[in-house]
Amino acid sequence: MKKLFRSERLITIALFIVFLIFGILLTRQYGESWDELQFYKYADRALAAYSSWPRTGQIELTGNTYDNYGPAFVMAVELGAKILQPIFRWSLSDLRHWLYFLTYLIGLWAFYALAKRWLSQIPAIGATLLFATQPLLWGHAFISPKDIPFLSFFLLSLLFGLRFIDTLEPISLNGLSSRLKRTLLVLTALWLASVFGLIVVTPAIRAWIEGLVRAAASGQTNIISSIPSDIDKVKPEIYIQKYFVYFLWARSLFFLLSTSLIALLYRKHHPSVFRLLISVLPAALLLGLATSIRVLAPFAALIVTLYALHKRGKQAVPALIVYAVVALFVTYLTWPYLWLDPIGNFIQSVRVMSAYPWQGQVLFNGADYSSAGLPASYLPVLLGIQLTEPVWVLFAAGLALTVIRSGEKRELIALTLIWFILPLTGFIVTRSPLYDNFRQIFFILPPVFLMAGVVFEKIKRPALQIALIVLAVLPGVIDGARLHPYEYIYYNRFIGGEAGAFRRFELDYWGVSYREAADWLNANAPANSNIWAEGPAHLLGLYLRPDLKLYSTYEAERADRYDYVVALTRYNLDLQSYPDAPIVYTIERDGSLLTVIKKP
Repeated sequence: MKKLFRSERLITIALFIVFLIFGILLTRQYGESWDELQFYKYADRALAAYSSWPRTGQIELTGNTYDNYGPAFVMAVELGAKILQPIFRWSLSDLRHWLYFLTYLIGLWAFYALAKRWLSQIPAIGATLLFATQPLLWGHAFISPKDIPFLSFFLLSLLFGLRFIDTLEPISLNGLSSRLKRTLLVLTALWLASVFGLIVVTPAIRAWIEGLVRAAASGQTNIISSIPSDIDKVKPEIYIQKYFVYFLWARSLFFLLSTSLIALLYRKHHPSVFRLLISVLPAALLLGLATSIRVLAPFAALIVTLYALHKRGKQAVPALIVYAVVALFVTYLTWPYLWLDPIGNFIQSVRVMSAYPWQGQVLFNGADYSSAGLPASYLPVLLGIQLTEPVWVLFAAGLALTVIRSGEKRELIALTLIWFILPLTGFIVTRSPLYDNFRQIFFILPPVFLMAGVVFEKIKRPALQIALIVLAVLPGVIDGARLHPYEYIYYNRFIGGEAGAFRRFELDYWGVSYREAADWLNANAPANSNIWAEGPAHLLGLYLRPDLKLYSTYEAERADRYDYVVALTRYNLDLQSYPDAPIVYTIERDGSLLTVIKKP
């Protein structure tokens, strides 16, 4: 047995290769989710900003809350899918889903690496498998451009942040003369103030330029009017744009020159700063990208900061400043919406994301609620019925074991308190707006599975450890296979499975079953049939035969009659649309309907 587990790396690689193979084989069986299309329209606009901003000083906004999501991940996926399409010959939608799943796998690796900090090899693998095989997470891993990527980047940010602190070497200026020390500190402070200052005052500079140009165009005398031009003969907007672009280029040039100067000074007089920068760069880069996915990412930085102050004390402060500065730059560079007004737009994004204005109704225990008016039982109930049955038993046992033996795994106890218990309590007490169950807070779940790993570790015999891990993982594997490709609708046996949740809780809230509906129509509908679709009709249209004509409430055009009607069971659309028409095909799992096809 010991020989079997001697090579940790080979075992880990083998498991991840198995997951990767599953991903390749299964990806094209998942339908596109409800709002993916809008996210990739947003990604295209964000990518276009890298061309339009330096040329025109303008950015095309979506005009809705999508701008308040950072676009880093969806931009990368959009570029990656277009690069891979000539190689794989898959649709862009399927390639995106595969890239989501790869991101999930990377997040699983980060979880495993974190688990190894507090658990031995077999328990760490067991905790990772229990985490990975949750049907709820596995199903989202193929279809979510938001929640699973954020979970993965949060894990990566935390892992590399903790590693950065572990390997941190104190920086001392004691070897420098007083004069050189003062010079470096003053120049560094001036560099930070000027660079961040120029970024922050960009909206004010644009307003100032606009005021000068409009004044000059109206005949007033100022610095703009003294420059030879035809400003009085053309629209002021032309010169406002022209001079603002000049400012943007001057700002970029100043940043490059000043940064190069500071870098040369430190390289010559204090090269250890470069070693610090190299050590902090991965952690700061990941934190910046995570923040450019969702504004809650600085919570990972808070955990890293608390760990740094606990372990290193005041010695960690300079490194934490570098960590924060680099992360801020990465967030700024990868989120074009911030370029217009960095502070104002970031604050607005925090405000919008903390009280998201979702207008739909949330189905919970048979009643409809607004997302801002959920009962206090919402999260406890859903957490209890959407993770597999062994999870909470193992979590409670692991937490009890660590608390009773408080001398062991104190870090893990503190991490669980800060990362899971306190945020969960905060979400419940403040009645934070949530919808689509609790997918927005997946990122607080990892400590639950780390604590489950503690139970595996308390069993000393490897054979018994493996047996318990298999028993714990088995429900997720069996139920995931049963629900495929709709694993994300999972409810455990405490509520009676998906049948017990039907019309009481949300099931296929993203409409991914419309792909299977399209497959049935493609195989059975006569040529040139008219199809009426309720809800996210674009998901059906993505997979329909070209000759089938699709109609929905999103278009003004109507047909005289419809050969087929497709409706989700979400919002009871299947009951409201053509209620007397016979049903010719159903998509269901465990007695719970997801989509129906009717023939009026």
